[in-house]
Amino acid sequence: MLTEVQAGPYTVRGVSVGGVYTSLLVPELGVLLDAGIPIRSFAGTDRIFLSHGHADHASALGSLLGIRALVGKGPPFVYLPAEIEAPVQEALAALGRLHRMKSEIRTVPLRPGDTVKVQQDLWVRAFRTHHPVPSLGYQFLRRVAKLKPEYRELPPAEIGRRQAGEPLFDEVERLELAYCTDTLSNVLERQLSLFDSRVLILECTFIDAERTVRDAQERAHIHLEEIASMADRFQNEALVLMHFSQAYSPAQVHATLQARLPASLLERVRVFAPDSGRWFG
Repeated sequence: MLTEVQAGPYTVRGVSVGGVYTSLLVPELGVLLDAGIPIRSFAGTDRIFLSHGHADHASALGSLLGIRALVGKGPPFVYLPAEIEAPVQEALAALGRLHRMKSEIRTVPLRPGDTVKVQQDLWVRAFRTHHPVPSLGYQFLRRVAKLKPEYRELPPAEIGRRQAGEPLFDEVERLELAYCTDTLSNVLERQLSLFDSRVLILECTFIDAERTVRDAQERAHIHLEEIASMADRFQNEALVLMHFSQAYSPAQVHATLQARLPASLLERVRVFAPDSGRWFG
């Protein structure tokens, strides 16, 4: 059963269980975030973003390509860390030999700081996450023209007359949605814009005292206590917490978050756990 939550203007649909599988669709952006499970209704998505090569985030890519072939869809664009481009292609080539069919993708290899156009007015910027293998997070943004402050009081007719002679607009970035999984929490300090993204999808693998912050750090994951300690810094319209360990039931996740997060943040939190298609507030 898929989970679905509404986060600001965006729908986040899919499944995410730490160490098992993660695959999230954001239909309004036309992007699939990781491919840890072959969800048939996701196979038609033409832009797939892999955070890293671990099986619970990437192993279903071949199955998705098989489903696409059955319905007549061509190779999708796959955005991925540049370091894993060749291994992914090699794995798909081996899979193609087993299936006696081509498993083709159009790769877009990225390194931290790279910004590329996805479609129309949507761009994505890759940022470094901190995991034992090459990994990236993705921040989706729109670039819009904004009238310079010194011209905002001018009447429209005057603005029209000046357009030919001098630049009246600045191009600004509107941070829409960021995806950040399988990482140490220090990614938030190194990528401060995550706190300002309209929607932030963030891993929260461990939530209890049995598995401490140190345990989470040794596994290169984030603990709920780390998020709680930074609660006043999250300016996001919605914070989607996901990738909870399979050790926790959905009921335990909800109860623990309600007990440990301050109300000011809790009202903006969306919980992405099995059978948790709802939000606090």
